[in-house]
Order: sequence, then structure tokens, then C-alpha cells
Amino acid sequence: MITTKRLAAAACGLLVALSAGLLPTTAAAADGPRKEPPKVELVLDVSGSMRATDIDGQSRMAAAKQAFNEVLDAVPEDVRLGIRTLGAGYAGEDKALGCKDTAQLYPVGPLNRTEAKTAVATLAPTGWTPIGPALLGAAQDLEGGDATRRIVLITDGEDTCAPLDPCEVAREIAAKGIHLVVDTLGLVPDAKTRAQLTCIAEATGGTYTSVQHTAELSGRVRQLVDRAADPVVTPVATEGAQRCEKAPKLGAGLYSDRETFGEHRWYRVDVRPGQELRASVSIGADRAVNRDYGILLRATTVHGREIVRGSESGDGRTDVISTGLRHPKATLDDADGDAADAPETVCLQVSNSFSAGPAVKTAPGMPVELTIDVVDGPDEASDVAAFGLGRGWWPLAVLALTGLLAGLVRGWISRWRISVRRTN
Repeated sequence: MITTKRLAAAACGLLVALSAGLLPTTAAAADGPRKEPPKVELVLDVSGSMRATDIDGQSRMAAAKQAFNEVLDAVPEDVRLGIRTLGAGYAGEDKALGCKDTAQLYPVGPLNRTEAKTAVATLAPTGWTPIGPALLGAAQDLEGGDATRRIVLITDGEDTCAPLDPCEVAREIAAKGIHLVVDTLGLVPDAKTRAQLTCIAEATGGTYTSVQHTAELSGRVRQLVDRAADPVVTPVATEGAQRCEKAPKLGAGLYSDRETFGEHRWYRVDVRPGQELRASVSIGADRAVNRDYGILLRATTVHGREIVRGSESGDGRTDVISTGLRHPKATLDDADGDAADAPETVCLQVSNSFSAGPAVKTAPGMPVELTIDVVDGPDEASDVAAFGLGRGWWPLAVLALTGLLAGLVRGWISRWRISVRRTN
């Protein structure tokens, strides 16, 4: 019969097992390599329309300055921040000059709050709204290094410098594969401004926010600056080929590419016997597309034989559509040593069935994000626990059983001692 003491001892053993398996180790808590500080540039519209007094009884410019002062006070120490303006220096009617009116007000780097606030205080609503040139300038300001990059654009109107479409500029920035995110904030926006700022944000994986009050502006900008410090994985830019034999060979990692409507792109991955290939792909519909579309991810041999596929379809506007696949490569037990360890080249095909109206531009292609992982596959039945649990649970089960047996032994010893005492 199992006594309370034995159950307690078993429970202790189970707790020890769980502690051994779940508590972090000192090595896991060790600091990794130091990462480069994130970079953020605030891009502020200082065009003439910022004189309008419709935000909490004050002008849009005054609301922006107040929000900037609050944001500058709260910038994390590890963020490198800069400020760029558009429409701040030219008040004339010459469009060619007005559309060049963008300048860096404060350089991207360690923040001196007093200097940055003083620079913002000197601004006065002046000229045009060259959003496209300002985005290009901000992207250049953030160049260099491997830091995460974020542009926060604050404006009250749409770009006035067509034909340089700021949405196309954002797509070109995203196509460079430098993982630069553009977030947009519209001050009391109309429908056209809202549509343009939404397009800019979607093209780079950013967000759009409509702002009606000063507190909303301050809170949102602070949130975006704080978000820049969050660790992210930067995709490696690659370019798929039209055929497998010309495709780039990729290892485990995160990759970015571009694919036009209805295109097929190929990539290659080496998989050794006993390993498992896991791959997934996402394509972002960063422009208006027709209903009914899909994506396909196929794994084939170099000779074209299909191994496995994953597909997904959509109906209506979806910002991102994803699919994935898994391919375990069996171990060659009967082959010679070198042959048993020889890798197999797996061809990955990424295809899409997107389409769009004639007015929609096809270049650059839509953003593609490809994730590849090659892991050790299961070693037959020995790697699977009796109850369907993965092999990582075996140590816990053994320790729990050991604890239970220790409790039973302790109980028997206690009963034997009590029997001896009574006999004496």
C-alpha cells in the first residue's frame, strides 16, 4: 500500500525532475554577442498646411512640437534617433525647388535631448509636401551597419510632388532587403491621405495610425520608438532563379525576395540523411490585387520529381498569405560511409497566382519572406516516447519513476524499522 510519505517522496522526485528539465541553466542565461543599437528617424511634415488649428484647439504644428518634446524625453538610451523634415525651408511657388525641400534636422546617433528640442522649436510651417524625397533621404540617413531601422512619418496631407509616388518609393526601399520599416501617422487625414499613408506602411511591413489629438500622437510615436528596440531577425536578401539548376543554395535562415504576379522562383537546400527540411513562405499583397489567389511551395528533386508541397489560397484582399512544408530525409543504413552521409539537393519552388488590374504596377514584385530550417530528424522508434511524447521528455519520465521508486523503498524501510522496534 502506498502511504502518504511515499506519495510525498514521489512528488518530490517529480518536482526534482521537472526542475531539472525546466529551470534555465547558467549557460542559457549568459549574455550573447552585443547587438548594434537600433536606429530610428522621425520624419516631420512642416508644410504650410500644418498651420491649421484643428487639434485640441491648437495648430497641427504646435501639437507635433509638443508631442516631439514628450517623445524626446522618453527615448530609450540604447536607441539612436534622428529627425528629418519635409517642407520646412522653401515657401515659394517653384515646384521643382519645393519638391527638393527635405533636410536632416538632427543626425541619427546618441540623443542630446536639449539640442534636439531646440532644433524642433525653430520649425515653422512653410512649404510643399515632398514625402517621396523625404523617405529616400531618411533611408540614406539610416544606412550602414546591421542595426534594425525604422522611419516614423508624421504628416497631415498627401504628397504634392507627383509623379514621384511615395508608395512606389516605399516598395523600392523594401525591395532592397534591408528590413527598414516605415510607420505612418496621419494628422486629421482625409481619404486620399489615409490611402497613401496606408500603402506606404503596408509596403514595408509598418503600421498606419490616424491621429486626432495631441496625446494620441505623443503616445503612438513613443510606442513606435520603443518598438524599434525590440529584437527582430533581419532577413537576408536573396534572388531566386527561374530554374532549379541556376537557383541560389541556401542554408537555415530567414530570406527576403521579390516575386511578380504569376511568377515561379527556385531555391536550393542541401539535406543530409537523417535530417528534416522545414520550409515556409509568406507573400505580402502590398498593392490592390484581384480576388481569388494562392501561393504554392514545392520541394522537388533536381530531376523534377515532386517530394512534397504546401499551398494556401485566399479570396479578397489579404495582406499576407503563407504556407509551409516538411521533408524528412531517411538514413541510408546499407550504404557505404561516404554515400550514407552524402547530402541531397532539394529544389524549393515558390509560386503565386496573384493578378491585378491594368493600372496596378507590377514592379518591384511583391515581398517574399522564406524561412528555411534543417534539423536532425527522428531516429526511428527510439526517439519517440511510449505515450507519443518527444524524446526530450524521456529524462523527466526516468527521474519521475526514480522518485516514485525511492518513495516506495523509503516506505518499506520505515515499516521494517517500526516492526523491529515493536518486536524489541
